[in-house]
Amino acid sequence: MSSGKGYEYLLKSVVVGDGDREMSSPLTRYYTETGSPPGTWVGTGLMSLDNGRTPALAEGDTVTEEHLARLLGDSIHPVTGERLGTRFPSLQPPRERIAARIARLDPELCGEEREQVVQRIREEEVAKKPRTAVAGFDLTFSPPKSVSAIWGVADAGTQALIAQAHHAAMRDTIALLEDRVAVTRVGRGGVAQMPIVGVIATAFDHYDSRAADPQLHTHVVVSNKVQGQDGRWRTLDSRRLHKAAVALSESYNGFVTDHTARLLGVTWVPVDRGKDRNTGWEIEGVPAALIAEFSRRTTGGSDGAAGIEQVKNRLIEQYVTEHGRQPSAAMIAKLRQQATLETRREKELHPLADLTADWRARAEVVLGEDAPTWAQHLLDRGATEARLRADDLRLEQIEDLASVVLMSVANRRATWGRWNLHAETMRQIMGVRFATTGDRLRVLDQILAHAEAGSLRLTPDYDRTVPVHYVEGEGNRFQPVDQIAYSSQDILDAERRLLAHSQDDGGPSLTARLVARHTSRKIRGVRLDPDQAVAITRIARSGLTLDLLVGPAGSGKTTALRALHRAWTAGHGRDSVIGLAPSAAAAEVLSDSLGVRAENTAKFLYEHAKGRWKLEAGQLVLVDESSLAGTLALGRIAAHAAEVGAKVVLIGDWAQLSAVETGGAFGMLVRHRQSVPELTDVRRFAKEWEKSASLGLRHGRTDALDEYQERGRLAGGDAETMLDAIYEAWRSDRDAGLRTLMIAGTGEMVAQLNERARADLIETGHVEADGLRLHDGTTAGVGDLVVTRLNDRRLSTGRAWVKNGDRWQVMHRYDDGSLAVRRLGRSDKPHGKALVLPAKYVREELELG
Repeated sequence: MSSGKGYEYLLKSVVVGDGDREMSSPLTRYYTETGSPPGTWVGTGLMSLDNGRTPALAEGDTVTEEHLARLLGDSIHPVTGERLGTRFPSLQPPRERIAARIARLDPELCGEEREQVVQRIREEEVAKKPRTAVAGFDLTFSPPKSVSAIWGVADAGTQALIAQAHHAAMRDTIALLEDRVAVTRVGRGGVAQMPIVGVIATAFDHYDSRAADPQLHTHVVVSNKVQGQDGRWRTLDSRRLHKAAVALSESYNGFVTDHTARLLGVTWVPVDRGKDRNTGWEIEGVPAALIAEFSRRTTGGSDGAAGIEQVKNRLIEQYVTEHGRQPSAAMIAKLRQQATLETRREKELHPLADLTADWRARAEVVLGEDAPTWAQHLLDRGATEARLRADDLRLEQIEDLASVVLMSVANRRATWGRWNLHAETMRQIMGVRFATTGDRLRVLDQILAHAEAGSLRLTPDYDRTVPVHYVEGEGNRFQPVDQIAYSSQDILDAERRLLAHSQDDGGPSLTARLVARHTSRKIRGVRLDPDQAVAITRIARSGLTLDLLVGPAGSGKTTALRALHRAWTAGHGRDSVIGLAPSAAAAEVLSDSLGVRAENTAKFLYEHAKGRWKLEAGQLVLVDESSLAGTLALGRIAAHAAEVGAKVVLIGDWAQLSAVETGGAFGMLVRHRQSVPELTDVRRFAKEWEKSASLGLRHGRTDALDEYQERGRLAGGDAETMLDAIYEAWRSDRDAGLRTLMIAGTGEMVAQLNERARADLIETGHVEADGLRLHDGTTAGVGDLVVTRLNDRRLSTGRAWVKNGDRWQVMHRYDDGSLAVRRLGRSDKPHGKALVLPAKYVREELELG
C-alpha cells in the first residue's frame, strides 16, 4: 500500500457513526448497520507506540481516519504525530527535477543542440509518474468458500462462532508472522537482520464480495514502520514477507480448520481442484451447488441487470428516432454494452441483515429447504474428529510425512527453501485436526527439521565470525535459516546427465550435401532466411545426442523445423521423426504443423516404462515448448535416446514460462553451451519497432515499455476500468470480424469477461439464454464456445481426443446434463464430428471460452 491516501479504500465500506462495540463479535454488533464494522488495532508492535505520556493504543481499539492518515499517510505516530524514524521519501516536483538536470548539462552545449536536449529533459520529467513509498502491506484473510456459505445463511449465534474461529485463525497467523517473518534490516545494504518489537497493524472485517455474495474476510494492513530491538524505527523487510506469503496463507488455512472443528464440530474433506492445482479443503456436507451459487462472477445483482435493460431499451428508442429503423443485432450488442457502462456503480453497502435475508432466499432455492435450518442440521450432525497432540505422532510418521513433503516440493521446483517446505508441510497435515495451534506448529517444526535434513544444501555455511548476540538458534542474522537454498541429488544427477548428453557428439547426423539440398528449397512457398538455414544445418550436422533450438515467439521455428523434418526423413526414413511436448495440446499443434506423430512427454514416459514405446537408432525426437518440460522428464528421454542411438532436439525459449514441475533444464543447457543454434529475427510483426520492443521485453529491459507508452499501446486504471476496456476492445474486434483473445490475471476476471460476452451473444441471438451450470458459476448452452480442462482419451471423435485447452462449440444440450460439442478449427469455426461430453465432465472440467 502506497503512502499518501492509499489507505482511504479501507474506509469506504465502514459504517457511519463508528462507536464502541457492545458485543463480543464485531459482525453481530453491526448486524443492522449499513456497511462493515470499523477497523481495530492488532499486533504486539503497538507497545512500541507507548511513549508513557499519552494513552497507549491496545489490541481491539478502534481505528480512526486520523490514525490512518498519520501512520499510513505521513509515517508518523497515529496518536501524537511524532516522527517514527525517517519520513517517507517522495519524488521532487517536475520543475525542480528539470532544473537540476539542466544545471548538470555540459556548459559547452549550446544553440539548437542544447534546446533539443532541454526539451527532451522536460518531456521525460513531465511524463514521469510520481513515485510513492510503501506505507504498508494488505494481507487478506479469507476462509474457504464453504465457511462463508454456512456463515451467510446461519443464525446470528452461529455467525458469531464462525467469525470467532476466523478471527482466532487470523490472530494465530499474525503471531506466526511476528515470530518467524517480521524483521528489519541493518548495516550497509541491509546486510543483517534485526528482530523487532512487533508489527503494527489494522484489521477491517468485510462481509461480501463485489458480487454481493457471502465472503467473510478481513483486510489486515501491516505498517511498514517497525521498531527494532535497538529502539530505532526502520522499515519492514518486505522481501522476507513476500517469500513467506504462501506459507502464511497455508498456515491460516490449517488454523481455521482447527478452530472451526473445535467451535462448531464440523468435519473437513479434501476437494480436487483439477490438474496442477493444490488440493482444496471444504466443510463436509456443503453442496457444491451452494458454493457455486455463492461464487457469482457477475457485475451486479438483479437490480443492476434491470437497470441495464431499461437503459438499453431507451438507447434503442433513441436509435429508432434518429435513424427511422430498428438497429441490427450487432448494433443492439453495442447499445447494451453502452448501457452496461452507464449503469455501472461503486459497490453498494447494505446492512448484514439485508444481505443475510438475500443469501438465505438464494440458498433455499438450491437446497430445497429453509437455509438456517439446513445449517443447523449440518452442524448438529457433524462428527467430532479426533484432535491430536504433537506427542501423538510417532517418529516414523513424522519421517514419512517429511518424505512426502520433500517429494512434492522436488516435483515442482529444482531448488527450494524453508518457506517452500513450510507451505507444503501445512498442506500435507491439513487432514489432521490438532488440539491447539501450538501442537500444529510443533508438528510443523518436526517435519521441517526432517525435510531439511533430507535435502541437499546448496548454500555454503556462513564462515565468518559472528558476534554472540547475532547468533539465533540454527542460523545467524547474516544468514538466517530461511535464506538457505536446497535441492535434491536426483535433480542434480538429472542435470548432470543432460549436460553430458548435450556434449556427446556420437549421435546420428546428416551429410552437408543432404542438408543443403533441403534447406535451399522453398517450404510451402517460403524460402528459409539465413538464420533459419544456419540453425537447422548446425543441428542436423552436429552429431550431438542432445541439441537445442532457441527462438522467441514469432521467429519462424515451425518453418525451420519443417526443413529439418524433410531433410532428416530423407536421410533416415519416413517415420524417423517424432514429436513430444509437455502438454497434449502442444503435441497436437506440433503434429499438425509438421505432419509427424506427436505425444505429450508424460504419456511417452508412461508407455516406455510399460515397455510399449521405444525409440530406435537414427530417430529424431523434437521436444517442443521445452522450457515447460520438467528436468526429470527430459533427463529420462535423453538417456533413452542416448542408449539406442537417437537424437533429441529441445525447442523453446529460455525467456518464456518455466515448467510447472521441477524445471529450468532448458535454460541451464543454453547457458552452458557457448554457441546455441538460435533464430534471431522476429517475423510475426509487420512493424520494425514492434520487433525490437518485443525483444527488449524478452531480455528484461524495462525501457522497452517506453516505446509502447509513446505509441499509445499501454492503458492504465483500476481493475473495473481495465476490464471494461479489455471487453470493449474485444467486442469491437469481434464486430469487425477479427479474432482476438482476452487475457486476465485471475480466473474470476476471466469468468466475468466470459459472462459479459455471453450476455451480448444472447442479446444478438447467437447463444441460447438457458444452459448448464459449470464449476466456476458460469453457464454454457447451445452456441457457446467452451474449453475442456482435463485430458480424457476415452472421449474421442475417432481421430482426436479431448485435451486440456481444446476449444469447442456447443451444438446440443441434453436433459441429463451432457453437451454435444464440435471442435473449433484454426478459423474458430466448428468442424469434424460431434462429441458428447458427459454430465460429470461438463460440471467439473468445462469452462466458457
